[in-house]
Amino acid sequence: MINATAASPVPRARVLVVDDEAHVRSALVRSLTLKGYRASGAVSGYQALEMLERTPYDAMVLDMRLPGMDGVEVMQRACQVCPDLAIVVLTGYASLETAISAVKSHAADYLLKPASVHEVATAIASALQRRAEKVHRHHLLQVMGQALDELGRIESSGETSLTSTPDRFLRAGPVTLDREKRLVFVARGDDAGGSNAELTVSQALLLAFLIQHPNTILSCRELARSALGFDVGEQAAQGVVRPHICRLRKKIEPNPARPRLIRTVSGKGYLFAP
Repeated sequence: MINATAASPVPRARVLVVDDEAHVRSALVRSLTLKGYRASGAVSGYQALEMLERTPYDAMVLDMRLPGMDGVEVMQRACQVCPDLAIVVLTGYASLETAISAVKSHAADYLLKPASVHEVATAIASALQRRAEKVHRHHLLQVMGQALDELGRIESSGETSLTSTPDRFLRAGPVTLDREKRLVFVARGDDAGGSNAELTVSQALLLAFLIQHPNTILSCRELARSALGFDVGEQAAQGVVRPHICRLRKKIEPNPARPRLIRTVSGKGYLFAP
């Protein structure tokens, strides 16, 4: 799993070593500290989770066989506490396939025991490098989304239309979208009246695309590419689309916690049901 070329350590990154064998734990903590990491040790999964709740660690070296709580459960709970935690697993499982199956959902890398200090340090550095690249990509996508909204505000101040198509108004069920003014009106029935809200450029583009494709399951990648002009993979597209959908729901749904108009289709994307 480790590349032949050793990755450079990430300076001052916090690393938690979780192993019930004192000589293994202390050797790794001491070696990682000498390499420039801020390394600490935990003797059990319970202690590791307590430390993760108190301190924002960047990486964790985890022995799969621990007293009281096994490594798989520790990984699952650790990822809830620190979603961006890079985990390097140490496993003594006889079957490599079993080890891969046990850790593939959470581990950035795995090593078979006994592993050298050099192998562990290289795996940590590689995992942290990939983690940093992922965070950087997510940040760039956020910046692009904010730039698109800012561009829309500048254009709207000059009465520039959001779209070059002649259809200024789009209607579907109770929803009416004025694309030129970026205003949405949602009818609530004869007695309840309705509500209206101003949208950002990204929200208006997404809503327009959803209205034009009613009752169709649309992936985040399709929405990012066709509505917003970002041709990225599905995972990156989720980081772009989901925040806009969340804010859009707050403006058009009677109960955003239980959306009826923009519905989530688990594992597939969103569906506009007017």
